[in-house]
Amino acid sequence: MKSALLLVGIALLASSAPAATLRVVSLAPNLTELAYAAGAGSTLVGTVDYSDFPNEARSLPRVGDAWRVDLERVLALHPDLVLVWPSGTPRTTIERLGELGVRTVPIPTYRIAEVPAALRQLGALAGSGPVAERAAESFERAIAAERAAHARVAPVSVFIEIAAEPVFTVNGRHVISEMVDLCGGRNVFAELPQLAPPIATEAILAKDPDVILSADDSGADPHRQWSRWGRLKAVRAGTVYALPPDLVVRATPRLAQGVGAVCAALDDARKRLGR
Repeated sequence: MKSALLLVGIALLASSAPAATLRVVSLAPNLTELAYAAGAGSTLVGTVDYSDFPNEARSLPRVGDAWRVDLERVLALHPDLVLVWPSGTPRTTIERLGELGVRTVPIPTYRIAEVPAALRQLGALAGSGPVAERAAESFERAIAAERAAHARVAPVSVFIEIAAEPVFTVNGRHVISEMVDLCGGRNVFAELPQLAPPIATEAILAKDPDVILSADDSGADPHRQWSRWGRLKAVRAGTVYALPPDLVVRATPRLAQGVGAVCAALDDARKRLGR
């Protein structure tokens, strides 16, 4: 009972604690990166596995990974608040933290526009608004420039691969698909109901995309992987590209670099395809 009351007290203090005294735990690698970009890195006292950017994040205590969180470790860090990722942090974890009196703050990052929104939200929480605003505006300028540059390009059909064995893709609601759209591409599996479903080779062959973009992080060579399917237009044209996974999968300010990489790949594909 005493420990429960203590936790409730911590949560109440968090709502009125000065930003400089905040103790924050992040439960997703992208949220950790966003916090640093927003100037809130000094408030972080813990995070989850794979939080490896920037380098300072590597030294933070770990409380589990994005799917399994050790609540005792979280509580031992005496956080004022815990950052959670609505699409990744298990609902049961969020609910349990609430039951224990720990304040959770959801940071949604489903779409490109939510990256600057998240930066501003974190800046407001940590009292680092000017830093967060500069980061948000820089990101928005970079995205706007790519959007304007590719507003009237010839469309190309694109298969997006996020895992090679087995093969997984994404539908139109995923941020990678939004990046492809921005660069003048069309996700051939945009209409699938699942956000990131497994996909059969036969379905890919039937779509016969102009371009294959691989964000697989296993180290597999997508050119070698797809070379066996010589009937694919993308294989014949040499329009199979490997993308840096962290730049296109994590919704952080580095997504601007990811958009640049996607647009560069599709620009090259158009040249090879004569469009």
